[in-house]
Amino acid sequence: MLGEALRLIRVFHDCKTSELAEALEISASYISEIESGKKTPSMEILNKYADFFETKVSAIMFFAEDVDKKNKKKSKAAIRKTLIKFLQVMERATAD
Repeated sequence: MLGEALRLIRVFHDCKTSELAEALEISASYISEIESGKKTPSMEILNKYADFFETKVSAIMFFAEDVDKKNKKKSKAAIRKTLIKFLQVMERATAD
């Protein structure tokens, strides 16, 4: 669920697809394909996401793995907990 994790990160930051596309120098349609799971982002794209959202690729991957586990339950509470964990990881990562 890497695409879903990337979408959630973008939405959490109140960032429009067009804004992110411009910052990452890729098309908005490509971002949509990544976020919907139709395309797999390259490491270069993941690094750009991490830089733009001021986090680390490892934090994104951790969040994606946890989102995948929680989405199987389809629980809003589980997703909220995952988001809180992710934000805590981001906070620690940016404090370095």
